Amino acid sequence: MKKFMYSLIMAVFLLGGDAYGQCNPEEFTNACIPKLSQGFNFLKSYNVDGQGGSKTKVEYSYVFTKGTQYMINVCGSGGANDGIVVSLYDSKRNIVGSNVHNGQQLAAFVYPCNTTGIYYITYTFDGSKAFCGGSALGFKR
Repeated sequence: MKKFMYSLIMAVFLLGGDAYGQCNPEEFTNACIPKLSQGFNFLKSYNVDGQGGSKTKVEYSYVFTKGTQYMINVCGSGGANDGIVVSLYDSKRNIVGSNVHNGQQLAAFVYPCNTTGIYYITYTFDGSKAFCGGSALGFKR
């Protein structure tokens, strides 16, 4: 009976835990903030935790103001974005910006806002190995 209980407890312990590696998005977020281009002021940071691939999308919202330029950058493992794609959608869920340009994943992109409203910042994973990263939002008027 003792062996059975021990086996049961070990099985629950081993199988019940998270199957993905530890993600420390704050580490990547802290690395992203100083990478905002000159003239952009830091506004907000975002944790991007895909939970080892079990989450296909991480989404945040933010109110953007007309006449302001916004920069969104992304940092992942290895000093690059590690396959993290950031897309920006307007309040009607129309895509207005992305870090993918001509098939290349860039570290950042700038969006000149023409309409004040709620915008959705979505992070997805395309070829990511760690499914973990951070991002920073900056603004310039």
